[in-house]
Amino acid sequence: MASISSICILRLSAIGDTCNAVSVVQSIQGNYPDARITWIIGKTEAALLNGLPGIELVVFDKNAGLSAYRKLRQDLAGRTFDVLLLMQLAFRANVASLCISAKRRIGYDKARSKELHSLFINERIAPATKPHVLDTFRQFLTALDIPLTPPQWNIPVAPDDELWARAQLDSDSKKHVVLVPAASAQERNWLPERYAQVVNHAHSKGFSVYLCGGPAHPEVELANRVASLCDAPVHNLVGKSSLKQLFALIKNVSLVIAPDTGPIHMAVAAGTPVIGLYAHSNPARTGPYGQQQNTIDAYTPLLREKLGSDAPNAPWGRRLKGDDLMSHISVQQVCDMFDRLTRGQAK
Repeated sequence: MASISSICILRLSAIGDTCNAVSVVQSIQGNYPDARITWIIGKTEAALLNGLPGIELVVFDKNAGLSAYRKLRQDLAGRTFDVLLLMQLAFRANVASLCISAKRRIGYDKARSKELHSLFINERIAPATKPHVLDTFRQFLTALDIPLTPPQWNIPVAPDDELWARAQLDSDSKKHVVLVPAASAQERNWLPERYAQVVNHAHSKGFSVYLCGGPAHPEVELANRVASLCDAPVHNLVGKSSLKQLFALIKNVSLVIAPDTGPIHMAVAAGTPVIGLYAHSNPARTGPYGQQQNTIDAYTPLLREKLGSDAPNAPWGRRLKGDDLMSHISVQQVCDMFDRLTRGQAK
């Protein structure tokens, strides 16, 4: 294995992708224990990963505009890394990489490169056919001659966040489920009345249910709507937790149910079973890693319906459009999956 004393990872966003990337970064750390590892990361994502053992987090706040690039250059002034892993294709990330001095600049293969990515690198990972996002990230390990082993995660939780999470748990129940109703794009959200029916079903099986999510108005509004439609009691925590607190809560429950959104991947990193609700994006590519069998996959039949015999040839990252796609997921499908995954669980 070549001698490497300093490694810079540039992966700014989003929550789900950074959760996937953690396992790769920590695998690098385990194979290069003496190397200084610096991760250029978004502000929101850094709030979740703060305290990551042995990793220097340098925050790039995209909302700061041009000053974000100036600050990044100042933060890294006088430093040259042995390796830069440019693990994001967005033009913003490509430009940010100009603030980083590195001998080796490893990026994506030609087929996946876009946003002028090829101009900012001098090495490429190997091409791959139809990989999961995490498997694409893991190709950066191969570029560093690191053997591929099953991914593992160690995202730290502070004692105060753990105490907060445990304080939310219903003391009258031994079984708990987190339901995250909202994704970043409203078209990925399931119907509120169907969420409510799943809450009722979970309660009938002896589970306490916790609605979780961020403080944005659409998320709060959807959660309030779901809660109002429930016959069973539900704990509405939407907008009332930090990302660290939400991660701590996810670690302490039996199951997470969510559409295509960051907490899906937070659950994987926490080692918690998850039911993913997918209609707009391919769960084989962006679903919960190692748990794709637990997704309700409306995407694949909808893709076949739209493209017919051309469906197998569709671009791997293709997203479907339409406000009604999530309606193709039934309550019965989710409840059946819920029963299969929680049978015999006591947490």
